[in-house]
Amino acid sequence: MKEKIFTRERLISLSIIITAMWFINFAQTNFDEYTIRILNNVAIFIILAVSYNLINGITGQFSLEPNGFIAIGAYVTAILTVDADGMLYQYDIEDPYPWILALQSDFGFALFCSGTISALLALSLAFPVFRVRGDYLAIVTLGFGFIIRILAINSPEITNGSLGINDIPEASNLYWTGGLAIASVLGITNIIYSKFGRAMKAVRDDEDAATAMGINTFKIKTMAFTTSAFFEGVGGGLLAALLTSISPDLFSFFLTFQLLIIIVLGGLGSTTGAIIGTVFVMAGLEYARFLDEPMNLFGFETEAMPGMRMVVFSLILIFVMLFAREGFMGKREFTDLFKKKKAKK
Repeated sequence: MKEKIFTRERLISLSIIITAMWFINFAQTNFDEYTIRILNNVAIFIILAVSYNLINGITGQFSLEPNGFIAIGAYVTAILTVDADGMLYQYDIEDPYPWILALQSDFGFALFCSGTISALLALSLAFPVFRVRGDYLAIVTLGFGFIIRILAINSPEITNGSLGINDIPEASNLYWTGGLAIASVLGITNIIYSKFGRAMKAVRDDEDAATAMGINTFKIKTMAFTTSAFFEGVGGGLLAALLTSISPDLFSFFLTFQLLIIIVLGGLGSTTGAIIGTVFVMAGLEYARFLDEPMNLFGFETEAMPGMRMVVFSLILIFVMLFAREGFMGKREFTDLFKKKKAKK
C-alpha cells in the first residue's frame, strides 16, 4: 500500500507555512517600524531557540554554548558588511589588520559565512566537549561562551575590543529574518523526523543503551552540535544586522539564559514549544516594559522599578516548573496534538 503524499497533517503544515509567508509580506509592508522590529527580534530568536532545542532538548545534551556561537556569527557578519573606511574610522584602540579591511561581501554570503565558521568551530570542539556528560558538559560549554567573549574584548585588531563594531548595515528585515526562521524550522524538523533525529532521541533517552544498539553516539552528538551552531551563527549575523551595533557585553551568559527559559517554557524536545516559548518570552518582554515604569495601582502611585518585568517572567518560569514541568508542549509537536484528536474520533 502506497503512502499518501498529501496527508491531512502535511496539508495543515503546508497551509501554516503559506500563511506565515503571507503574514511576513503583509507585516513588512503594512506594520509600523516598532512592530516590525519586535517581529524581527521574535523571528531571530525562533531560529536561535529551535536550533538550541536540537542539541539540548532533542539530543539531551545540557549545553550552555549559544552565546559563544551567536557572538561569532554577529562579528563575522559585521566584519564582512562594514566597509573599510567605516572600520578605519571606528577602530580606536588598535588599527584593524589589513586582511580585516579586505574582507567584504554582501549580506547573504556574510550570513552563510557566519553559520559555516560557527559550525566548523563546533566540529573542532566536538571531541573535547563530548568526552564529558551532564553537568561537566554544561561547565565546559559555559566556559566556551566566556572564552569567546574574552577573546572579543582582547582582540581589538579584529573586533575593536570592548568598543565593539558600529554602523553595521541594517540589512535585517522580515523577509530575511522570517524567511530564515521558516527555513530553519523546516530544516531542523526534517532532521528530527529522519533516522538521525531518531538516533538523537535515543541518545537523549539512554546513551548507553543507544551505544549498545550500535548507534555512534559521538557522531550523532557532533551532528546535533554542529547543526545547532550553524543556525546560531546565522541568527547572530541577523541580530548584528538588526541592532547595527555590537559589543562583547551583548553576548553575556544572559543571552544563553534567555534561550534556556524559552525552550524550557515551551517544552524541551518540542520544536513547536520552542516557537511558542519564543513568542511568549520575546514579545511578552517587549510589551511588558510598562512594569519597569511608574504605575498607578488602585490609586497608589508606584515609582519606576527597572527589571520588574524580568522578576515577573522569573515567577512565571517558577510557576511553570512547579505545576507544568514539561512546559507548554512537553515533547509534543503540533501534528501530535492533531493525531490525538484524530485517534479519539
